[in-house]
Amino acid sequence: MTVFPARTVSVAIDRPWDEVNAYLSVPENFPAWASGLGRNFRTDGDGYSVDGPDGSWHVRFTLPNPFGVLDHDVTAPDGSRTHNAMRVIPNGDGCLVMFTLLRMDGVTEEKFAADAAWVQRDLQALKALLETAIA
Repeated sequence: MTVFPARTVSVAIDRPWDEVNAYLSVPENFPAWASGLGRNFRTDGDGYSVDGPDGSWHVRFTLPNPFGVLDHDVTAPDGSRTHNAMRVIPNGDGCLVMFTLLRMDGVTEEKFAADAAWVQRDLQALKALLETAIA
């Protein structure tokens, strides 16, 4: 059995958790803040095709739900798939958005740290968007 090292990156957002969950439950909202997920979302079967760094990627999202589960699977052009665990949970009058990265085989510690930093930047962009533009 293999268990990969993991790192959870999070951001507190001063917006009610159910509003943040509703916003994040719409995949078309991801390009506004998630630069690491790709560009040009296009509906494709059970998910979306997006322009990734090395071609067309397929992204499949968890169906909207009242539990704050926002997981999504990303399939690269080479067929490799990554499961991305994402949650939004109540935190006082606001919420906490958490994204857990798994360090897959062959990923260096430096690359893993860079990926975590990228996710943190994206989550900060989400925070800025939701606390100002949509307030």
